[in-house]
Amino acid sequence: MQNTELYSQHIQKIVRVLQKSQSILFISGAGLSAESGIPTYRGIGGLYNERLTDIGLPIEEVLSGQMVRENPELTWRYLAEIEKACRNATFNPAHKIIAEMETHFKRVWVLTQNVDGFHRMAGSQNIIDIHGDMRKLLCTKCGICMEDVDYKAVKMPPECPECAAIMRPDVVFFGEYLDQQKTQRLSAELASGFDVIFSVGTSSLFPYITQPVLNAVNTNTYTVEINPSDTMISSQVSVKLSEGAVKALSDIWELYLPTHG
Repeated sequence: MQNTELYSQHIQKIVRVLQKSQSILFISGAGLSAESGIPTYRGIGGLYNERLTDIGLPIEEVLSGQMVRENPELTWRYLAEIEKACRNATFNPAHKIIAEMETHFKRVWVLTQNVDGFHRMAGSQNIIDIHGDMRKLLCTKCGICMEDVDYKAVKMPPECPECAAIMRPDVVFFGEYLDQQKTQRLSAELASGFDVIFSVGTSSLFPYITQPVLNAVNTNTYTVEINPSDTMISSQVSVKLSEGAVKALSDIWELYLPTHG
């Protein structure tokens, strides 16, 4: 937790920068959705923290591209467990603030590692969900797509309405490649540049998550990390806010709005 006076100074500085900015990139991770009650399978409060699944396999193997191809029923068994733990969770005020910013700035994009779809549910339009979206299902045989799926309303594992094959979430499982169209979109938006880059609730472990921030640092672009924990980028960014996403973004937005309401 940061000193109250220092924290207030940081908030004021961020708002002054935003007042002169037109483009913002938000990079979001599990810490953002954790405040909605979404557990991660690793880490504090994780479903599989420091233990194997009940069949003796690491969760990374159960939720792998190979497993979903060879034994989709097993993969869905654990996906259903995760879905049950997340049931009734929804976007939080931090997601909503990020969405609202699209109406106050010329260009706002979200690069998210989360697969819960909360950014879209909160109203964000410009989203690169680099790891996919659990609410979108694809048939493993005929390729038909179902969007905005309510897991409570489908049998497990879900079957394709056209060919009855088992469907899979449109997400990147362990051992699979990122979607090429999404990585190309990310490259294009980064090439256009941003005035401010926020890293929110991410442990900053993947190169495609850390590199936009580190590149921004090298070009003197203003960077903000919002995370109660320290990460590899904490010492590099312009400002580090050691708070949760809801508090930090709420404090920033409440100070910004009176001048740009």
